[in-house]
Amino acid sequence: MGQKFTIARLVVGGERFEIMINPDKALDYKLGKPVSISQLLVYETIFKDVSKGERASEEKLRKVFGTTDPLKIAKTIVDRGEIQLTTEQRRKLIEDKKRQIINFISRHCVDPKTGLPHPPLRIEQAMAEAHVSIDPYKDAEEQAKQVIQALRPILPLKVENVELEVVIPSKYAYAAYSTLRNFGAVKREQWQADGSLKAVVEIPAGLQPSFVEKLASLTKGSAHVKKI
Repeated sequence: MGQKFTIARLVVGGERFEIMINPDKALDYKLGKPVSISQLLVYETIFKDVSKGERASEEKLRKVFGTTDPLKIAKTIVDRGEIQLTTEQRRKLIEDKKRQIINFISRHCVDPKTGLPHPPLRIEQAMAEAHVSIDPYKDAEEQAKQVIQALRPILPLKVENVELEVVIPSKYAYAAYSTLRNFGAVKREQWQADGSLKAVVEIPAGLQPSFVEKLASLTKGSAHVKKI
């Protein structure tokens, strides 16, 4: 066969169902890109065992899926089952997930001695030193919380949020408001008679330097930020 393919598999009640899929299209689909089931299928056939060329019986398909429509069944298999990834795909997924985890730790944790976030490179080095393994499918935030525990013997980490009181002149208040919400939770806001904004924002401690820098840039240095 000239076209490369991999297998998606779903086991239900001890019964195995497999389909032949294009690995790149299947990965795009799993990542939420606009790919139809027909695009990722190599053959519109539901197998019991691809390697042996054994097709699943229509009786089993109706019993398990309530239909014999290969596209509907294939969607269930891809959505709920396991997809065999190529080596390169797995490497890329793990690398992307690792970056998400590093970003989460850098945003939400600080060095308790300095109160500042650790540089991403230092976090990455600590992860390598701690031999942290990354699950390409598991939620990055959920994994990050486990990684933080694994890193603590190597890297001092403190999960911390800070509350900042922000005063923004009327000239920049409306434009800067979305920035406040993007960085964290606006706990209180008071729009003054002159159009200026006074607010209390809770953000991850690791974001404080970039938050202050962003506001300074937006307001030409006229915003006032104070830790409560």
